[in-house]
Amino acid sequence: MIVVDDQAVVRAGFVAIVDAEPDLTVVAEAGDGASAVSLAAAREADVVLMDIRMPGMDGLTATRLITAPPGGPRVLVLTTFDLDEYVYEALRAGASGFLLKDARPDELLSAIRVVAAGDGILAPAVTGRLIQAFARGAPPPPVAGGPLGRLTQREREVLLKIASGLTNAEIGAELGVTTGTVKSHVNALLSKLGLRDRVQATILAYETGLISPRGPLAG
Repeated sequence: MIVVDDQAVVRAGFVAIVDAEPDLTVVAEAGDGASAVSLAAAREADVVLMDIRMPGMDGLTATRLITAPPGGPRVLVLTTFDLDEYVYEALRAGASGFLLKDARPDELLSAIRVVAAGDGILAPAVTGRLIQAFARGAPPPPVAGGPLGRLTQREREVLLKIASGLTNAEIGAELGVTTGTVKSHVNALLSKLGLRDRVQATILAYETGLISPRGPLAG
């Protein structure tokens, strides 16, 4: 993985935590967004641990550039700033996860592994702030066509459950199907919608009005 933070001491701390794990390795470090983009293109890395506020190119711009090419590394944003605009913009930029810097080392390591495995992750506090951000605005009307029109009824049901924060096992229990079946539906809907992971699926569910901060919308 690549660690990106403009503070050398902070970078060193993250590197020490990650390199102490037998299944994780830091292959490069960067102190700004531009260097991160260059390193992501030159080095083989599954995950980029990305700070947001940095001199020159910020983490949001770097995240957008790193995640743009298909098959590129996935980005886990880690910052001291939990302002709504940073959360939303980081996820819109293509980040697969968002954690605050006060997360415990075990939470950080777990998040890295989840993102490296191809899934997305949001800290509980961040999820709450994201929902509040949508709640403050008028929810868009449900869209019958558009990208959601490509989904089957069951895939739409699974998307609703994802946006509600349920795991595959929990979705299976609610729908009366196996976890493997749920995983197949998740993979199918992500492919049809051109999304990287469950985080982006959640964003789309809110943006299209499929779900509101108060629950699923009719239709």
